Amino acid sequence: MLQRGLIRIVRLNFRLRADYTSVIFGLESVVCRSKLLEFFFCLSTQVGGNMNKHQRVKAVLLGTAVSAGAMFSSVALADKDIDKVLAASQSKTVAAQKSQQRINKMAEESGDLLQKYKLVSKDIEGLKVYNAQLSKQIEKQQQKIQELNDSINNITVLQRQIPPLAVRMLDALEQFVELDMPTQLDMRLEEIDKVRDNMDRADFSIAEKFRQVLELYAIEGESGRKLETYTDTLNIGGQDREVDVLAIGRIALVYQTKDTKLTGAWNKENGAWEELDAGTYRNAIRQAIKIANKRASIDVLQLPIIAPEAAQ
Repeated sequence: MLQRGLIRIVRLNFRLRADYTSVIFGLESVVCRSKLLEFFFCLSTQVGGNMNKHQRVKAVLLGTAVSAGAMFSSVALADKDIDKVLAASQSKTVAAQKSQQRINKMAEESGDLLQKYKLVSKDIEGLKVYNAQLSKQIEKQQQKIQELNDSINNITVLQRQIPPLAVRMLDALEQFVELDMPTQLDMRLEEIDKVRDNMDRADFSIAEKFRQVLELYAIEGESGRKLETYTDTLNIGGQDREVDVLAIGRIALVYQTKDTKLTGAWNKENGAWEELDAGTYRNAIRQAIKIANKRASIDVLQLPIIAPEAAQ
Protein backbone atom coordinates (compact mmCIF):
# COMPACT_ATOMS: atom_id res chain seq x y z
CA MET A 1 0.00 0.00 0.00
CA LEU A 2 2.81 2.38 0.80
CA GLN A 3 4.50 1.66 -2.52
CA ARG A 4 1.34 2.34 -4.44
CA GLY A 5 0.86 5.62 -2.61
CA LEU A 6 4.41 6.68 -3.51
CA ILE A 7 3.85 5.83 -7.15
CA ARG A 8 0.69 7.94 -7.18
CA ILE A 9 2.52 10.84 -5.55
CA VAL A 10 5.37 10.61 -8.08
CA ARG A 11 2.90 10.54 -10.96
CA LEU A 12 1.08 13.47 -9.43
CA ASN A 13 4.44 15.18 -9.04
CA PHE A 14 5.25 14.66 -12.76
CA ARG A 15 1.83 15.89 -13.77
CA LEU A 16 2.23 18.94 -11.55
CA ARG A 17 5.73 19.46 -12.99
CA ALA A 18 4.41 19.49 -16.56
CA ASP A 19 1.50 21.74 -15.70
CA TYR A 20 3.41 24.19 -13.53
CA THR A 21 6.42 24.29 -15.88
CA SER A 22 4.17 25.50 -18.70
CA VAL A 23 2.68 28.04 -16.33
CA ILE A 24 6.16 29.28 -15.33
CA PHE A 25 7.25 29.71 -18.95
CA GLY A 26 4.01 31.61 -19.69
CA LEU A 27 4.26 34.09 -16.79
CA GLU A 28 6.07 37.45 -17.00
CA SER A 29 6.32 38.23 -13.30
CA VAL A 30 9.47 37.15 -11.48
CA VAL A 31 7.62 37.22 -8.17
CA CYS A 32 5.08 34.67 -9.40
CA ARG A 33 7.87 32.36 -10.54
CA SER A 34 9.50 32.54 -7.12
CA LYS A 35 6.23 31.61 -5.44
CA LEU A 36 5.87 28.58 -7.69
CA LEU A 37 9.41 27.39 -6.93
CA GLU A 38 8.65 27.63 -3.22
CA PHE A 39 5.55 25.57 -3.87
CA PHE A 40 7.53 22.83 -5.62
CA PHE A 41 10.10 22.77 -2.80
CA CYS A 42 7.41 22.39 -0.13
CA LEU A 43 5.66 19.72 -2.15
CA SER A 44 8.83 17.65 -2.58
CA THR A 45 9.56 17.93 1.14
CA GLN A 46 6.11 16.82 2.19
CA VAL A 47 6.01 13.94 -0.26
CA GLY A 48 9.62 12.96 0.47
CA GLY A 49 8.65 11.79 3.96
CA ASN A 50 6.85 8.83 2.40
CA MET A 51 9.49 8.17 -0.35
CA ASN A 52 12.62 6.15 -0.35
CA LYS A 53 15.99 7.62 -1.06
CA HIS A 54 15.89 7.02 -4.77
CA GLN A 55 12.52 8.66 -5.12
CA ARG A 56 13.56 11.70 -3.07
CA VAL A 57 16.60 12.17 -5.33
CA LYS A 58 14.32 12.17 -8.37
CA ALA A 59 12.06 14.70 -6.74
CA VAL A 60 15.00 16.99 -5.90
CA LEU A 61 16.36 16.72 -9.43
CA LEU A 62 12.94 17.46 -10.81
CA GLY A 63 12.61 20.57 -8.60
CA THR A 64 16.12 21.68 -9.59
CA ALA A 65 15.31 21.34 -13.28
CA VAL A 66 12.11 23.25 -12.84
CA SER A 67 13.94 25.99 -10.89
CA ALA A 68 16.66 26.27 -13.56
CA GLY A 69 14.11 26.47 -16.31
CA ALA A 70 12.24 29.14 -14.43
CA MET A 71 15.43 31.14 -13.89
CA PHE A 72 16.49 30.96 -17.55
CA SER A 73 12.99 31.87 -18.61
CA SER A 74 12.99 34.83 -16.20
CA VAL A 75 16.34 36.11 -17.55
CA ALA A 76 15.16 35.79 -21.15
CA LEU A 77 11.91 37.56 -20.41
CA ALA A 78 13.76 40.24 -18.42
CA ASP A 79 16.09 40.85 -21.39
CA LYS A 80 13.12 41.17 -23.66
CA ASP A 81 11.47 43.61 -21.24
CA ILE A 82 14.64 45.71 -21.05
CA ASP A 83 14.87 45.78 -24.86
CA LYS A 84 11.29 46.87 -25.04
CA VAL A 85 11.89 49.60 -22.44
CA LEU A 86 15.03 50.82 -24.25
CA ALA A 87 13.24 50.78 -27.59
CA ALA A 88 10.34 52.72 -26.11
CA SER A 89 12.74 55.20 -24.50
CA GLN A 90 14.63 55.64 -27.77
CA SER A 91 11.34 56.18 -29.60
CA LYS A 92 10.29 58.76 -27.06
CA THR A 93 13.68 60.52 -27.38
CA VAL A 94 13.37 60.68 -31.16
CA ALA A 95 9.81 61.91 -30.85
CA ALA A 96 10.93 64.55 -28.33
CA GLN A 97 13.71 65.72 -30.68
CA LYS A 98 11.26 66.02 -33.55
CA SER A 99 8.84 67.88 -31.30
CA GLN A 100 11.61 70.27 -30.21
CA GLN A 101 12.58 70.85 -33.82
CA ARG A 102 8.97 71.66 -34.65
CA ILE A 103 8.83 74.00 -31.66
CA ASN A 104 12.04 75.77 -32.76
CA LYS A 105 10.72 76.11 -36.29
CA MET A 106 7.44 77.48 -35.02
CA ALA A 107 9.33 79.94 -32.77
CA GLU A 108 11.38 81.18 -35.73
CA GLU A 109 8.29 81.50 -37.85
CA SER A 110 6.56 83.37 -35.04
CA GLY A 111 9.52 85.78 -34.78
CA ASP A 112 9.46 86.38 -38.53
CA LEU A 113 5.73 86.96 -38.45
CA LEU A 114 6.17 89.42 -35.59
CA GLN A 115 8.74 91.42 -37.54
CA LYS A 116 6.52 91.40 -40.60
CA TYR A 117 3.60 92.52 -38.45
CA LYS A 118 5.63 95.44 -37.08
CA LEU A 119 6.68 96.49 -40.60
CA VAL A 120 3.14 96.22 -41.87
CA SER A 121 1.89 98.23 -38.87
CA LYS A 122 4.35 101.03 -39.68
CA ASP A 123 3.26 100.97 -43.31
CA ILE A 124 -0.36 101.16 -42.21
CA GLU A 125 0.35 104.18 -39.99
CA GLY A 126 2.12 105.91 -42.86
CA LEU A 127 -0.73 105.10 -45.21
CA LYS A 128 -3.23 106.51 -42.73
CA VAL A 129 -1.39 109.85 -42.66
CA TYR A 130 -1.01 109.81 -46.44
CA ASN A 131 -4.70 109.01 -46.91
CA ALA A 132 -5.65 111.83 -44.55
CA GLN A 133 -3.62 114.28 -46.63
CA LEU A 134 -5.12 112.95 -49.83
CA SER A 135 -8.58 113.29 -48.33
CA LYS A 136 -7.93 116.97 -47.62
CA GLN A 137 -6.57 117.49 -51.13
CA ILE A 138 -9.56 115.71 -52.64
CA GLU A 139 -11.88 117.88 -50.58
CA LYS A 140 -10.14 121.03 -51.87
CA GLN A 141 -10.31 119.72 -55.41
CA GLN A 142 -13.99 118.98 -55.02
CA GLN A 143 -14.55 122.56 -53.88
CA LYS A 144 -12.55 123.85 -56.86
CA ILE A 145 -14.54 121.62 -59.22
CA GLN A 146 -17.75 122.97 -57.76
CA GLU A 147 -16.53 126.54 -58.28
CA LEU A 148 -15.58 125.76 -61.88
CA ASN A 149 -18.96 124.16 -62.47
CA ASP A 150 -20.64 127.26 -61.11
CA SER A 151 -18.47 129.43 -63.37
CA ILE A 152 -19.32 127.26 -66.37
CA ASN A 153 -22.98 127.54 -65.55
CA ASN A 154 -22.62 131.32 -65.35
CA ILE A 155 -20.40 131.67 -68.44
CA THR A 156 -23.29 132.75 -70.61
CA VAL A 157 -24.12 135.55 -68.22
CA LEU A 158 -20.47 136.59 -68.09
CA GLN A 159 -20.17 136.59 -71.87
CA ARG A 160 -23.11 138.94 -72.10
CA GLN A 161 -21.66 141.26 -69.46
CA ILE A 162 -18.05 141.52 -70.72
CA PRO A 163 -18.62 143.55 -73.94
CA PRO A 164 -20.55 146.33 -72.18
CA LEU A 165 -17.91 146.39 -69.47
CA ALA A 166 -15.12 146.72 -72.07
CA VAL A 167 -16.91 149.60 -73.75
CA ARG A 168 -17.37 151.42 -70.45
CA MET A 169 -13.69 150.91 -69.64
CA LEU A 170 -12.66 152.38 -73.01
CA ASP A 171 -14.86 155.41 -72.45
CA ALA A 172 -13.36 155.96 -69.00
CA LEU A 173 -9.81 155.58 -70.33
CA GLU A 174 -10.44 158.04 -73.17
CA GLN A 175 -11.79 160.58 -70.75
CA PHE A 176 -8.76 160.09 -68.49
CA VAL A 177 -6.32 160.63 -71.39
CA GLU A 178 -8.09 163.81 -72.49
CA LEU A 179 -7.84 165.21 -68.96
CA ASP A 180 -4.24 164.04 -68.48
CA MET A 181 -1.07 165.82 -69.58
CA PRO A 182 -0.80 165.85 -73.36
CA THR A 183 2.02 163.34 -73.42
CA GLN A 184 1.86 161.81 -76.94
CA LEU A 185 -1.82 162.60 -76.82
CA ASP A 186 -2.61 161.79 -80.44
CA MET A 187 -0.93 158.37 -80.26
CA ARG A 188 -2.73 157.41 -77.07
CA LEU A 189 -6.14 158.40 -78.42
CA GLU A 190 -5.41 156.54 -81.64
CA GLU A 191 -4.71 153.31 -79.72
CA ILE A 192 -8.00 153.69 -77.87
CA ASP A 193 -9.85 154.11 -81.16
CA LYS A 194 -8.25 150.95 -82.58
CA VAL A 195 -9.39 148.87 -79.63
CA ARG A 196 -12.86 150.41 -79.83
CA ASP A 197 -13.11 149.36 -83.47
CA ASN A 198 -12.11 145.80 -82.52
CA MET A 199 -15.08 145.61 -80.18
CA ASP A 200 -17.34 145.31 -83.26
CA ARG A 201 -15.27 142.65 -85.04
CA ALA A 202 -16.60 139.10 -85.15
CA ASP A 203 -13.22 137.43 -85.70
CA PHE A 204 -12.03 138.51 -82.23
CA SER A 205 -13.23 136.53 -79.24
CA ILE A 206 -14.64 138.20 -76.17
CA ALA A 207 -11.52 137.24 -74.24
CA GLU A 208 -9.23 138.84 -76.85
CA LYS A 209 -11.25 142.05 -76.86
CA PHE A 210 -11.10 142.28 -73.08
CA ARG A 211 -7.35 141.54 -73.14
CA GLN A 212 -6.72 144.50 -75.46
CA VAL A 213 -8.61 146.81 -73.11
CA LEU A 214 -6.57 145.61 -70.14
CA GLU A 215 -3.37 146.11 -72.14
CA LEU A 216 -4.23 149.77 -72.71
CA TYR A 217 -4.75 150.22 -68.98
CA ALA A 218 -1.38 148.59 -68.29
CA ILE A 219 0.39 150.93 -70.74
CA GLU A 220 -1.17 153.97 -69.14
CA GLY A 221 -0.21 152.79 -65.71
CA GLU A 222 3.40 152.16 -66.79
CA SER A 223 3.76 155.60 -68.42
CA GLY A 224 3.08 157.25 -65.07
CA ARG A 225 6.27 155.76 -63.66
CA LYS A 226 8.67 156.39 -66.54
CA LEU A 227 11.11 159.10 -67.56
CA GLU A 228 10.76 159.42 -71.34
CA THR A 229 11.47 161.90 -74.08
CA TYR A 230 10.20 162.27 -77.64
CA THR A 231 10.18 164.83 -80.45
CA ASP A 232 7.04 166.84 -81.18
CA THR A 233 5.90 170.01 -82.95
CA LEU A 234 4.42 172.76 -80.78
CA ASN A 235 3.00 176.17 -81.56
CA ILE A 236 5.20 178.61 -79.68
CA GLY A 237 4.62 182.35 -80.07
CA GLY A 238 2.35 181.73 -83.06
CA GLN A 239 4.98 179.66 -84.80
CA ASP A 240 5.32 175.83 -85.07
CA ARG A 241 8.61 174.75 -83.56
CA GLU A 242 10.18 171.30 -83.33
CA VAL A 243 11.01 170.58 -79.71
CA ASP A 244 12.22 167.81 -77.40
CA VAL A 245 9.50 166.93 -74.90
CA LEU A 246 10.46 165.42 -71.52
CA ALA A 247 7.76 163.56 -69.54
CA ILE A 248 8.54 162.84 -65.90
CA GLY A 249 5.77 160.44 -65.09
CA ARG A 250 2.65 162.49 -64.52
CA ILE A 251 4.23 165.11 -62.31
CA ALA A 252 5.95 167.22 -64.98
CA LEU A 253 5.91 167.74 -68.73
CA VAL A 254 8.51 170.15 -70.18
CA TYR A 255 9.94 171.00 -73.60
CA GLN A 256 13.07 172.58 -75.02
CA THR A 257 13.80 173.70 -78.55
CA LYS A 258 16.56 172.09 -80.51
CA ASP A 259 18.77 175.14 -80.09
CA THR A 260 17.99 175.12 -76.30
CA LYS A 261 17.00 178.80 -76.45
CA LEU A 262 13.38 178.27 -75.48
CA THR A 263 12.20 176.16 -72.56
CA GLY A 264 8.67 175.65 -71.29
CA ALA A 265 6.35 173.44 -69.21
CA TRP A 266 2.74 172.29 -69.21
CA ASN A 267 0.53 174.16 -66.80
CA LYS A 268 -2.15 171.84 -65.45
CA GLU A 269 -4.25 174.67 -64.11
CA ASN A 270 -4.42 176.57 -67.39
CA GLY A 271 -4.24 173.50 -69.59
CA ALA A 272 -1.64 175.13 -71.82
CA TRP A 273 2.09 175.37 -72.42
CA GLU A 274 3.92 178.06 -70.47
CA GLU A 275 7.37 179.42 -71.30
CA LEU A 276 10.01 179.27 -68.54
CA ASP A 277 13.06 181.34 -67.77
CA ALA A 278 15.72 179.82 -69.97
CA GLY A 279 18.51 180.79 -67.60
CA THR A 280 16.95 178.96 -64.64
CA TYR A 281 15.93 175.56 -66.10
CA ARG A 282 17.70 175.38 -69.47
CA ASN A 283 20.73 173.37 -68.35
CA ALA A 284 18.73 171.14 -65.96
CA ILE A 285 16.14 170.25 -68.63
CA ARG A 286 18.87 169.62 -71.23
CA GLN A 287 20.61 167.29 -68.75
CA ALA A 288 17.33 165.51 -67.95
CA ILE A 289 16.72 164.91 -71.69
CA LYS A 290 20.17 163.33 -71.95
CA ILE A 291 19.41 161.10 -68.94
CA ALA A 292 16.10 159.99 -70.53
CA ASN A 293 17.96 159.14 -73.76
CA LYS A 294 20.53 157.24 -71.66
CA ARG A 295 23.32 159.54 -72.75
CA ALA A 296 24.09 160.64 -69.19
CA SER A 297 24.07 159.08 -65.75
CA ILE A 298 21.26 159.64 -63.30
CA ASP A 299 21.63 162.81 -61.26
CA VAL A 300 19.65 165.13 -58.99
CA LEU A 301 18.18 168.02 -61.01
CA GLN A 302 16.11 171.10 -60.30
CA LEU A 303 13.00 171.01 -62.49
CA PRO A 304 9.71 172.94 -62.55
CA ILE A 305 7.49 170.61 -60.55
CA ILE A 306 4.13 171.91 -59.47
CA ALA A 307 3.33 171.06 -55.88
CA PRO A 308 0.45 168.64 -55.46
CA GLU A 309 -2.86 169.89 -54.21
CA ALA A 310 -4.95 168.41 -51.46
CA ALA A 311 -7.65 166.11 -52.71
CA GLN A 312 -11.15 167.50 -52.47
